[in-house]
Formats: sequence, C-alpha cells, structure tokens
Amino acid sequence: MQEVILDTLLDTGKLIPFLFVTYLLMEYMEHKAQNKMMALIRKNGVAGPVMGAVIGVFPQCGFSASAANFYAGRLINLGTLLAVFLSTSDEMLPILLSEQVPLSVVGGILLFKILVAVTVGVGINLLWRFWKKDTEEVDIHGMCEKEHCHCEEGIVRSALHHTIHITLFVLLFSFVLNVLIFWIGEETLAGFILNKPVVGPLITALVGLLPNCAASILITQLYLNGLMGLGAMLAGLLSGCGIGLAVLFKVNHHWKENVTILGILYAVGTVVGILVELFLM
Repeated sequence: MQEVILDTLLDTGKLIPFLFVTYLLMEYMEHKAQNKMMALIRKNGVAGPVMGAVIGVFPQCGFSASAANFYAGRLINLGTLLAVFLSTSDEMLPILLSEQVPLSVVGGILLFKILVAVTVGVGINLLWRFWKKDTEEVDIHGMCEKEHCHCEEGIVRSALHHTIHITLFVLLFSFVLNVLIFWIGEETLAGFILNKPVVGPLITALVGLLPNCAASILITQLYLNGLMGLGAMLAGLLSGCGIGLAVLFKVNHHWKENVTILGILYAVGTVVGILVELFLM
C-alpha cells in the first residue's frame, strides 16, 4: 500500500506542470488572443489531427490532459482531441526502450498509432461538419464561468485555481484505480487475456480506458512477457489516453459527448486490435 500511495503521488505530480501551463495558456487566450486563436485553429481542419497525433505520441500523459481542457474550451475540435487520445501511449515508449526492444519495432508501433490517430481524427472532423449543427457551442469564457475560475484576480491566480482543483480530482481518482489494480493483481489480469485471440483486444481495450498511467505500464509489460499478442497490446494502447478521460469528464459538462468519445476510443482500439491479430495469423 505504501508503494501504491507513492506511485499515485508521483503520477499526479507529473501532471501539475502540464495542467498549470495549459490553464495559463487558456486564460491568456481568453483575455488576450481568443478571436485570433479560434480563427487559426478552426482553419486547421486536417492539420489539427496531424499535429495532435504527433504531439500525443510523446511519452507524457499530460498532453492528453491538456487536450481535454482545450476541447472543453473549444480551442480544438473533436477530431484533434481523438487524435491526441489515440496516439497517447503514456509509459509505453520508455518501457520498450528500457527493455532494448529493436528501434525498428518501436518506430513501427509509434508510426502505426499515429496513422490510426490521424485517420480517425480526420474522418471524425468530416462527419462533425454535419453533426455540429445540433450541438451547443461552448467557448473558453463559458467554461471559465462554469468553473468559477476567479478571472478577475489575474490569469496566474486563475490558472493556479484550476490546476489545484483538477489535481485533487486526479489524485483521488488515481489512488482508487491503483488500489484496485493492487488488489486484483497483474497475474489475474493476464489470465483473462492469455491465448484469447478476439477476447484479448476486447479486454485490453477496456483496460486501456482506465484513466491512469498504470494501464499502459501493465499492457506493455504483459506484451513483453509474452502474455498477450501485438493486436491486444495495440488495442489497449489505442483506447488508453492516460488521465485524459478523467479530466475530460471533469471539465467538459456535455456528458453525452464524453460518453461518445469513450465509445469511439473503445471501438477503434478493439477493431484495430482484432484486425491486427487476424492479419498476423
């Protein structure tokens, strides 16, 4: 339990700089450059998902948390958010490199995730053009009012208020998940996945949805230990986006959107994982 508490504190602590910088940027955009930034981002139809996928592939779950906040403030569109979420792998890259996995294999996995993320992101944006007419537009100012961010006290203090608020939420959420993983055990989870070609991606994609960096560590280690195939691993790492989902459900008040995003992540992870396994048979 001591290790669980320490891991929770470390994982949450890594997010704080990302959250603070994100909220500082959002406060600045609201007060100084909202119109210019919104015009620029809305013009980046295809570039948004491409940039999101490339940024998300870096081994930091803080990027997914930042993307969730930007989406809630409507600074990025749905396709860009999904591109970041799908390319995010948290601790996968450091673990693969530390285990001396060939760079060609590591590069292939990263490139594959980027391609899937860009394809889904661009595709969703094309569909979103027809869908968005029935959705409510929310800008940074609207989000700020709902969150009672104390903007009148300055952008630094307001950003700090947001950061503390979300950090406490993430800390509690991560602790509960880490305790559950500690009680269930990695071997028990592996038993559900071993030698189950189609069921494996279905389960690992579900595990990947856990809003915690521990999910990517667990999935990558099980793959390296030969307890799951490449398809199952990709299913979990595509659906997993670190703490991003937890932050999204906290800051985006449109719960139907959040559930839809969760469903898309699970569907993409599962389908791609199964297709990869069928291709490798």
